[in-house]
Amino acid sequence: MLASDPSQDHITPYDRFAWSDHQVEAWLARGLHRRALTDYFGPLEYRTLAALARRARARRVGGGAVHVLIVPGIMGSQLGITRAAPLPNDILWLDPLDVQRGRLVALRMPDAAPIVPLGVVLFSYLRLKLYLRAHGYRVEFHDYDWRVPLAQAGQQLARRVQALRPARVAIVAHSMGGLVARAALGLISASHVERLLMLGTPQCGSFAAVQALRGSYAVVRKLAQLAQQSSAESLASEVFSSFPSLYELLPSGSCKVSGLDLLDARAWPAAAPLPQPALLAAARRLPQQLAAPDERFAVIAGVGEETVTALRRRGKEFVYTLTRAGDGTVPLASAQLPGVRCFCAQVAHSDLTRHPVVAAAVVDLLRTGSTRRLPTRWAGTARARAEVSDAELRRLHAHKVDWAALTAQQRRLFLANLNEPPHVRLRLPRSAARGQRASARRGARQRH
Repeated sequence: MLASDPSQDHITPYDRFAWSDHQVEAWLARGLHRRALTDYFGPLEYRTLAALARRARARRVGGGAVHVLIVPGIMGSQLGITRAAPLPNDILWLDPLDVQRGRLVALRMPDAAPIVPLGVVLFSYLRLKLYLRAHGYRVEFHDYDWRVPLAQAGQQLARRVQALRPARVAIVAHSMGGLVARAALGLISASHVERLLMLGTPQCGSFAAVQALRGSYAVVRKLAQLAQQSSAESLASEVFSSFPSLYELLPSGSCKVSGLDLLDARAWPAAAPLPQPALLAAARRLPQQLAAPDERFAVIAGVGEETVTALRRRGKEFVYTLTRAGDGTVPLASAQLPGVRCFCAQVAHSDLTRHPVVAAAVVDLLRTGSTRRLPTRWAGTARARAEVSDAELRRLHAHKVDWAALTAQQRRLFLANLNEPPHVRLRLPRSAARGQRASARRGARQRH
């Protein structure tokens, strides 16, 4: 793997494109830089964002408006190194050209470089911000270093929430951002926080974290396609396994795998990549660092997507069970929080912040604490299933990708689909399939 390149003159187009959300919103509303923004967001998303930006700009926000903080999930904030003006900041996450040159190693912890958050990933979160702004809310992003322990990220959010006092505050958090928000509320007396809405938050973990540490997760494998000198396994061992937050997302508590304690190094297969025992042990402290749920909390959970909902160890690898009881990343059982209202949306994990019905439900929940746009129960079943092993997952996304040879559309699609999990055909167990066929035959006889 290439060593980190601290050079101050290594400037890529992605560094130059790192405009603030406020600047992009202004350009969208005024129709400026249309070609560059269309190349980045895609034609359809550009038109949607431009219309929302115009609506948001025309909407007056009163002095007593609720101040909404949008907290992204893991990998949802850009990370990099600041440069002195007039040079642009050095974006490492996510700059495909830096990934190609082997510079992801600079994200390894303890810090190999002075990494700081440099704004959120706009493709994932700008639509929700503009939608809420168009409905009269004072909205800001809260970017953060998603590698660090959640309690540390929570401290930074807590300071920002405290600084907003006495304004009325609500938090809309996606994925791991919900745990960061709970960590923040566990540190301060925040009576001025009126709502905490969590979209696809893994309250007791996600099997995606297991796969990331094993080098079989789709995101890690796609990054390895770009990194010319690295494999997915080496990225897992040398970079991702150093992130404390990833260990705090391992299934535990009520999502604990039967017969396996994933926070115990002995539960893992002996074959590399392997987790770091010290970080596994540290992750046990997380439940005590999170605020207990109360009447301000609400959850929107994605359902109906092929999701890893269990695993077992087989020799030198894990074997994962997939059902539709989740959003593709977070199982429904983990997104739910006992005692908290849960609303279900048949939406994939990364689309929860971009789906129009979910956004409308968020506005309802901010205003009244409830919504009729989404059901409170999932009508589907999780009987259809499939199994896939680490070895099978490692056969996916195995070829290298030459970024320079891709068209603008191919580059946009590569980045837009970075979080897309592999699709596996699910089947009913034989007994269930026989019962389903028998039921269909009985129904047919009754109709005739």
